[in-house]
Amino acid sequence: MWRPDFAFCEARAARLAGWHRAMCILSTRWRGCEGRPGLVLGLDRGGSCLGRAFRVSAEDWPGVQEQLHAREMSTGCYRPCFLPVRLDDGRRVPAYAFVARRDHWQYWRGPLAEAVALIRQGVGSGGRARDYLADTVAHIEALGIREGALHALLRRVDDAEQA
Repeated sequence: MWRPDFAFCEARAARLAGWHRAMCILSTRWRGCEGRPGLVLGLDRGGSCLGRAFRVSAEDWPGVQEQLHAREMSTGCYRPCFLPVRLDDGRRVPAYAFVARRDHWQYWRGPLAEAVALIRQGVGSGGRARDYLADTVAHIEALGIREGALHALLRRVDDAEQA
């Protein structure tokens, strides 16, 4: 999560096993529209990913959970759950996450060329899907991840825009 909009006590680097970041959710509101959806991130099964875990105080948690649900669960394309993460200090802790629901109409899997086209066309109330992807890549680079599938996808999107 590269743009938390809630109060937290601590943020630490964390690895989530069994799930990876994927541009696998069709966006028809924030990064696209009904006739021209974009793609946004979801946590999809398989692999692992590095990110951040935020510690929220017990007194703030109910409000933070409500705020996250209001933002992430408007269409039900995610399943909220607690997943074990390993923090950078070696501790394993439960982390609240939203994973992609593969049975939801917004879940998308397809060829790379189609992903590029969806990202290029996606513009919604939150801006361009391409910019969302670029912001994500910049954030994961700040975490020390220098090369990966999202980097390659952004290059393909940018190459297609320049063609």
